[in-house]
Amino acid sequence: MVGRKHFLPYNQPEVGDDEVRAVTEVLLSRWLTRGAVTQAFEAALAQYLGVPEVVAVSSATAALHLALMSVGAGPGDEVITTPMTFAASVNAIIQTGAAPVLVDIDPDTGNIDLDAAERAITERTRAILPVHYGGCPVDIRRLNRLRDGRNVRIVEDAAHALAACHDGALVGAHGNLTAFSFYATKNLTTGEGGALAVPTADAAGAIRAMALHGLSRHAWNRCQRGGSWEYDVIMLGYKYNMTDIQAAMGLAQLDKLSAMQQKRAELADRYRTRLQGLPLRVPPEPDGVQHAWHLYSVHLDLDAIRGDRADVIEDLAKANIGTSVHFIPIYRHTFYREKFGWQNKDFPATEAFFAGQISLPLYPSMSTQDVDDVASALTDSLKRRRA
Repeated sequence: MVGRKHFLPYNQPEVGDDEVRAVTEVLLSRWLTRGAVTQAFEAALAQYLGVPEVVAVSSATAALHLALMSVGAGPGDEVITTPMTFAASVNAIIQTGAAPVLVDIDPDTGNIDLDAAERAITERTRAILPVHYGGCPVDIRRLNRLRDGRNVRIVEDAAHALAACHDGALVGAHGNLTAFSFYATKNLTTGEGGALAVPTADAAGAIRAMALHGLSRHAWNRCQRGGSWEYDVIMLGYKYNMTDIQAAMGLAQLDKLSAMQQKRAELADRYRTRLQGLPLRVPPEPDGVQHAWHLYSVHLDLDAIRGDRADVIEDLAKANIGTSVHFIPIYRHTFYREKFGWQNKDFPATEAFFAGQISLPLYPSMSTQDVDDVASALTDSLKRRRA
């Protein structure tokens, strides 16, 4: 068995002195919650994405919930989405009172099958919620044709897709409410956190109020010199705001995002080269797409090996290499299966995609030798298990 002396984690955040200094400055300022630093992060991220407004929040889940509430999703409505995602995508739909409608996936990319999504549109459909799986964008041009031609809203789940591009524009800049995640494993992290790219200033104002209890004025506006203690509650709201501590880290991360993305792309290219000839499929890069490389998701040809995915993952673990699986499909979880009656057989493409999927380590602090170690261990496992 090919192995390493030291364990290679599946993922670890890229955090250094710049983040430490930025967070320390906020701590010493004594203003810790949403304030000037959060506003600066929102403005910097909006400029980066090329969008009118960004609302920074506590998580991508919060961003999705706010987006769906903003488009009016509620009881009696349906929102079409993919089963190849994390619980947050579907939970945000359920929390509005709307019903999630799952459709199968594209077997190559893992993204939602847009033919199936179009067939699923009914008079009750309020929105389509696509997930840019692994950092590979869905065909946003076609999504927007559905939006404009079928009178449905698009809420993009871009938790994996910061820095991804489609048709020359960054994900988030195609005129739809778009949710990003800054969880610890993401391409840009604030520890916990998220943001919503908003196509209009009017919508952003309402979403900011909704994200903080429905208040007309935030504490930063009320408590600074010359501020007033008065405020009004203008809508039902939530406690979804980002803090200046998180935002300071986000600003430091944003400064080096381009360099981190370049390293991710270089590591992905090396994986592609090193894994050639093995009984597996590497992530595709469709025409017109710039991949964010949040995940390096390979798919085993299970007909070509003895055993299954679990055996290969165990081999890699013995070689001191961490891995993960993205995702256990939504319909396989007890809560959703019992609530909605979904069955595995209803989603054949998702079932096949899930059965052989393994996420390999991919993050900027990895070296090319790390990639070579993963590739060597995977090659050794698959050669020994060849059917």
